[in-house]
Amino acid sequence: MSIPFRRRALSLASLLLTLVLTACGGGDGDGDAPPPVPRGPGALLSGHYVNTFTAADIAQAMKDPESRIEGGVTPRYAVSSYRLTYTTTGQDGAAVTASGLVSVPKKAEGAASPVISYQHATTFHDNQAPANKVEAVEPPLVLASLGYIVVSPDYVGFGASKGVEHPYLTSAPTARSVLDMLAAAETWRRQNGVADNRQLFLAGYSEGGYATMAAHRAIERQNGALKAQLQAAVPGAGPYDVLKTLDEQLGRVRALLPPLGYVLDPERLASAPENVRNEVRRLLLRQMVPENGDVRYQPLFLDRYIANQREPIAADHSVHLGWAPSVPVYLFHGRGDLTVPYQASESARDAMRAAGANGVTLTDCTTPKFGHLDCVPEYFRFAIDRMGRLARDL
Repeated sequence: MSIPFRRRALSLASLLLTLVLTACGGGDGDGDAPPPVPRGPGALLSGHYVNTFTAADIAQAMKDPESRIEGGVTPRYAVSSYRLTYTTTGQDGAAVTASGLVSVPKKAEGAASPVISYQHATTFHDNQAPANKVEAVEPPLVLASLGYIVVSPDYVGFGASKGVEHPYLTSAPTARSVLDMLAAAETWRRQNGVADNRQLFLAGYSEGGYATMAAHRAIERQNGALKAQLQAAVPGAGPYDVLKTLDEQLGRVRALLPPLGYVLDPERLASAPENVRNEVRRLLLRQMVPENGDVRYQPLFLDRYIANQREPIAADHSVHLGWAPSVPVYLFHGRGDLTVPYQASESARDAMRAAGANGVTLTDCTTPKFGHLDCVPEYFRFAIDRMGRLARDL
């Protein structure tokens, strides 16, 4: 994800050119399948204590170069974290045992806290999932140290469900993994006497931004208890409009190497020989998923894009269409982002406003370079500020 775009584009183009010329001549899981699931979606299966960090521990960790939250953020509470397993469903509708993390600020007995559902960014390594990397430097613990109960799903394909394909940028199973984790976490809080104040916030960056919007749309459509609790969502730099994201990325390759524009047109790829389509898929997938990853990704959206199936992409993968949020949505993105195009956020803002939403805003990253990873620390400061304006009992 951090490879410079020009280098990735040139590498892709070189391989595609070779292909065209040739064609012209002729969590801690161990990778095993998860155990059978005994109960329905959202059921809490287990909860185990992981560790506790003091506020001083977290403040010291934030000085580390790996910290994604920095500047103007002061931890106030010690944080205890717990690994939950719960039931959800995968892309094919089959039951899956999933996992996630709940991080709780150590307040006075009986004191209530608002809840953040934090959706993590794209990672290709299981040991980076929230319930597997419970370190003081990680966003769930830093956010909890500010006074929030933080609920962080690992997503299907990570943690307890490692070995199951991760439904990458597929909206329904992504939303379900978040909402089912919220249900399981609520059960866990009741069982363990952890009080929340019935305020819910959603936040996440990159794929986490996408998952945040997918979950938000599902909450609005269900029109249940979670909608009554929801205060705001802060999605950062997500590929909400999957078609726009892919079109913009493909357009950049065409601009760099115009001779290959003909080959890379999805309308032509759809009717190209199968070996050509398969090689293009392999090359495009390799730009997104590194060879050394240990999580299985299912890029259905990419298969559909290569087949020029635009309507199914809009229906099953994009998350900005067909709804109007009833609470503020604070979008955040950098104009220089070469990983997820800025236009994806513009499209989401415009579509939700056109649907009748009045509280959708888009704030630009001001960090020099404005790139995808460059803007991460500023995003977290922005999210903490926007949620903090509405949160009570911090």
